[in-house]
Amino acid sequence: MRILSSILALVAILPALAQNPIIRDQFTADPTARVFNNRIYLYPSHDIPAPASVTEIGGQPASEWFCMADYHVFSSDNLTDWTDHGVIVSQEQVPWGKPDAYSMWAPDCVERNGKYYFYFPNAPKNGRGFSIGVAIADQPTGPFRLEPEPIRGIMGIDPSVLVDNDGQAYIYWSGMGIRGAKLKENMKELDGESKMMEGLPDGFKEGPFVFRRGDWYYLTFPWVRKEKGTETLAYAMSRSPLGPWDFKGIFMAEHTNGCWTNHHSFVEYQGQWYLFYHHNDYSPAMDKRRSARIECVTFRKDGTIEEVKPTLRGVGVTQAVARIEVDRYSSASKEVTNASLDTLNRFQGWYATLPQKGSWLRYSEVDFASLRKGAYAVVQVRARANTVLSLHAGKKRIVRIPVTVVSERGPFRRDQSNQWLTLTAPLETWPKGTAGLIVTCDGEPVDIDWVQFRNRPDYFTPVSSGTAPVRPDSAGFIRRWALQEPIYHEVPSNILLMESYLQEKVAVGYPMLNRKKGKWHTVDSENYHVRVFRFAESLGRNPYHSLFWGMTVIDSPEEVANVRLAVGSNGASMWWLNGQQVLTLDGDRRMVEDDGVSQRLTLKRGRNVLCFALVNGPGLSDFCVRLIDEKGNPITNYTITQ
Repeated sequence: MRILSSILALVAILPALAQNPIIRDQFTADPTARVFNNRIYLYPSHDIPAPASVTEIGGQPASEWFCMADYHVFSSDNLTDWTDHGVIVSQEQVPWGKPDAYSMWAPDCVERNGKYYFYFPNAPKNGRGFSIGVAIADQPTGPFRLEPEPIRGIMGIDPSVLVDNDGQAYIYWSGMGIRGAKLKENMKELDGESKMMEGLPDGFKEGPFVFRRGDWYYLTFPWVRKEKGTETLAYAMSRSPLGPWDFKGIFMAEHTNGCWTNHHSFVEYQGQWYLFYHHNDYSPAMDKRRSARIECVTFRKDGTIEEVKPTLRGVGVTQAVARIEVDRYSSASKEVTNASLDTLNRFQGWYATLPQKGSWLRYSEVDFASLRKGAYAVVQVRARANTVLSLHAGKKRIVRIPVTVVSERGPFRRDQSNQWLTLTAPLETWPKGTAGLIVTCDGEPVDIDWVQFRNRPDYFTPVSSGTAPVRPDSAGFIRRWALQEPIYHEVPSNILLMESYLQEKVAVGYPMLNRKKGKWHTVDSENYHVRVFRFAESLGRNPYHSLFWGMTVIDSPEEVANVRLAVGSNGASMWWLNGQQVLTLDGDRRMVEDDGVSQRLTLKRGRNVLCFALVNGPGLSDFCVRLIDEKGNPITNYTITQ
């Protein structure tokens, strides 16, 4: 056996997006989906453009034929966010296969007795046609150990394995029809002769996928139902895993754009059945480069399968805070169209065009539950004229976004070049749970790429006792503070906050500054400028006309002379170091870095206590503070504790 140790299997664990196609950075054909340990694992083949050095694959011109060199595995727990776990088998590692055949077609993977068995076709070094190999792993993502020889008795492609309820395993494949056989306990050898699956229609068939639901066995397969046609997905049913089969018809019609192939799998996950299949979304001019999709499946009472219609939307719930690719809409008014953002790199995705007033599209299953007060919408749009987008969740409008086109050449011109604009607007309201998102054009034509809903930042992270000390950030700004809940302090105007006023009304409180007076909160600021007005808002307190007290503890490993305290504050502020008032910023101010700088100070070895008072009237209070040396460079060789 050979252990696959490809570095690629250990890197590039990247999320993919929710809509069809589900994997959006590479081609992923022939998707086989399995559930292991309450998680979906996807084992597709991997279409790639033929290398320049390869002119022929399987007797066909390489530029016009299927080209597949390896297999990736992907996984998800919500059918929306997919993780690429990297390459699990590559053609040059297969001991019995041609290392440059580029013929690693549709695979499968099953679990039995705690082991994972990955089945795949490849062209053998010695001989013609295709053989089917096995690789074994202890985890669904590998590493997989390749068997030195393919399974004897099989010449064909597209393996599918069924592990029945009694533990007996069966393998099916295509090649001059569809065949099936029992597998031995070791999952690597046939247990007896294979047999042709009987009861299937005439015509080209390949890519079998067999599954059991209740007492019915389903043999599903791509089928060309008329001469020179393209593939449908069809099925037959039986009470026995090896037939005979009762043909029932198709469950997915031919692709409307003429994509010749389709290939699929069925899986039940969290009580719902799904169909995984492929389409040439990212390669409309070349149907040998396919991409995986998903749709929901419904069974009738008699066990037969209702026809499945391909969609752009796909399945899964999309979080409102994720980027919502609304060009993959669930439904739209008849005049809405979509097109590629970049025809030279179609992995860039698509955009939708709402060509007239009243045009609309609907994107289903958006979960708004994570949004909080102050949430806002972000949209990526393009227009040639001023227009308006309205977003609804269900029947209620949640935001109205004007799209204003500005020309740098003077007055607005309709013929100016298109520019993509990222626009934001606060939400008026939103549902508490899941709803469909509807985008409506309320004016001139507009293109829309994506929508995203965002919460305002938390601004602060609570710090519990015993939390490890932190250092100032790379620019020297102190972000950890103990803040007292704001005290109401009426200030008609910030221009009153002169030195004399501060000494009389504010500094008098300093001798009583301690943690026993009022309630204190130790926090780490998300920003270098500490937005204490957001701190007040988070407590449900009025951020205006407030007095804020705060302190932090600086632990210095050595004595540092000629230190200066550099402060900026929105509103007036007063600063004490080790009980000595060292700096005052008075008057009506805006927060500017290093707006005020103290005289030279000495930072003691060990503990130093820095305190402040900040008062503001009608404005929004924040501050930034750091220690700098004689040259104005930040001092960072200390820790901050609370």
